[in-house]
Amino acid sequence: MTGSPVRVPYERLHAFATAAFAAAGVRPAHAEITAHRLLEADLRGRDGHGIIRATLYVKRMRAGAYNLDPTIRIERESPVSALVDGDNGVGQVVMTRAVEIAIEKALAGGMAWVGVLNGNHAGAGGVYPALALPHDLIGIYMAVGNANTMPPWGGLDELLGTNPLTVAIPAGEEPAIQLDIATTMTSHGTIKVMALEGRTLPEGWVVDREGNPITDPARVGEGFLLPIGGHKGFGLNLVIGMLAGVLNGAAFGADVIDHRFDHTTPTNSGQAFFAMRPDLFRDLDEFKADMDRHIRAFLASTPMPDRTIRLPGHNAARLEAENRRLGVPLKTALHADLQALADELELDDRLDL
Repeated sequence: MTGSPVRVPYERLHAFATAAFAAAGVRPAHAEITAHRLLEADLRGRDGHGIIRATLYVKRMRAGAYNLDPTIRIERESPVSALVDGDNGVGQVVMTRAVEIAIEKALAGGMAWVGVLNGNHAGAGGVYPALALPHDLIGIYMAVGNANTMPPWGGLDELLGTNPLTVAIPAGEEPAIQLDIATTMTSHGTIKVMALEGRTLPEGWVVDREGNPITDPARVGEGFLLPIGGHKGFGLNLVIGMLAGVLNGAAFGADVIDHRFDHTTPTNSGQAFFAMRPDLFRDLDEFKADMDRHIRAFLASTPMPDRTIRLPGHNAARLEAENRRLGVPLKTALHADLQALADELELDDRLDL
C-alpha cells in the first residue's frame, strides 16, 4: 500500500499541468483548457480521469499522435445540430468547443445535439454536462471508449470500450443531479488508481477468457471488463457507441485505437453531447422547485442500517468544496510520476513539498 496522499493547492496543480502540456507543444490556450478539464475531475473525486492522465497525454503529444494546432470546425449543421470535426486536437479542447456550440444552439432553439469525430480521449465525461448547468440547461454526454476491453454479450472478441454516459440536471437550492457512469463495471482509470494504491479488484469487474474472476490490476490485460447489469449494460454500451461513433463517422468496434499502447496513431474518437432547455416543457422556476422537492424527499427517505442515502453528484459537490479548500489529493505514486514528468519536460515547478 502507498502512503497518505499529499495535498497540492488547485491553483498550483493547474499551473503545473498547463505548463506541462505547453512544454509538450500544445497551444497555450489549449493547454489551459486541458489542465482545467482534467483537474475538474480530480476536484470531484474522479481521480482516475484527472491529472493521472497527464503523463500518457504528454507521451502521445510528443510522439505525434495529436494535432497540437488544430482547426476545430463544424462539418454539418442545422439550427439544432452540428457535426464537429476536431482535427485530431486534444480531446478536452475539442469536446469543450462542442459543448459550447451545443449550449449556444440550445439557448437559441431550445435543444441541440452535437456529434464529434476526429477527437481524442476527453477525460471524465461528467465535466461536460456540468458546463450546461450555469445556463440552466440539461446536458447529456456519451462517448466511445478509447480502448476495447469488452466483448459483445456471449462473445470473446474485445470490440467495445467503457462507453460512458453522463447526465446533468439542474435543480434550485439543492445540488444538481449529475450522473457519471461507465457502462462497464469499472473504468480503466479506476483500475489504474487501485493499482497505484496496491488494492485488489472486486470480483465481478474483470474475468479471464474462461470466465474466472481477475482481481489483480496487473492482470487485467489477460481478460476483459464486464458490463453493468449483464446483457442490459452491454446493450446500453453498444447503442452509445453507435450514437457517439457510427453516427458521426468516428471510430467504433474494431476501428478503435487503444491510446494506452499506441502513441502515434490518431484515434478518431467519437463523442456526442445533447443540451436542452427545461422551459420547453414547463416554467423553469417551477421545474427547479420540483427538482428540489423530489431531491429532498429522496434524501429524507429511510436509509438501510449503517448506510446513507446518496444521490448522483452530491458527494462530488462536497468533495470539490473540500479539495478546493485543502488542496487536490495526490497518491504517493502519482506525485512521483508527476515529478518525473516535470524532470522530463524541465518544468520550473517539480511539485516539491
